Amino acid sequence: MRVLVVEDEELLADAIAAGLRHLHMAVDVCYDGDAALERVAVNRYDVVVLDRDLPRVPGDEVCRRLVADGGETRVLMLTAAASIRERVDGLGLGADDYLTKPFAFAELVARVEALGRRAHRAVPPVLDRAGVQLDPAKRYAARDGRPLALSPKEFAVLRVLMRAEAGIVVSAEELLEKAWDENVDPFTNTVRVTVMTLRRKLGEPPVIHTVPGAGYRFGP
Repeated sequence: MRVLVVEDEELLADAIAAGLRHLHMAVDVCYDGDAALERVAVNRYDVVVLDRDLPRVPGDEVCRRLVADGGETRVLMLTAAASIRERVDGLGLGADDYLTKPFAFAELVARVEALGRRAHRAVPPVLDRAGVQLDPAKRYAARDGRPLALSPKEFAVLRVLMRAEAGIVVSAEELLEKAWDENVDPFTNTVRVTVMTLRRKLGEPPVIHTVPGAGYRFGP
């Protein structure tokens, strides 16, 4: 899942980003509405965690433009205002969910993950294909009952591959977009190296197949 955190309280924004990255999400951060619009113009995000009170371009305007673009990005709006009217107004702008500050991080995670599921076709909460089990909520992966010790990026790549429909090839570019943040070098070989180590941990017979010139396919 790729997430953009837009919050002008830099310590809070960085803390949210660090927590989400620990849960194997690819997270970008910006601190004002103008920068947020620049990011969403060039990157596709599953979820935008958007503070309503932003400098330069207000969060309300960022939300309006996201909705007007008609994409699949989901918006979780944050605000210090706790009144029902404020929440109703925020949802009326097109936000998909609303969270009042201060909040419990566990609740923010639950809402981000729920919105992330809505940004894609419906998939089971626990993925089980070709003898590989992946439980994103518990951060657990196994093959034929054997637990797998995966790094955060290996876990994220496996999740993207297993979420793809049977037979669908996932390109290296798509893996970069969904499993890494904007700081990754697009010309790096990090995808190839991560897939190589992931294959080794998954063992035999192979379930991640290279499709020359196209990408990777998951399956028997």
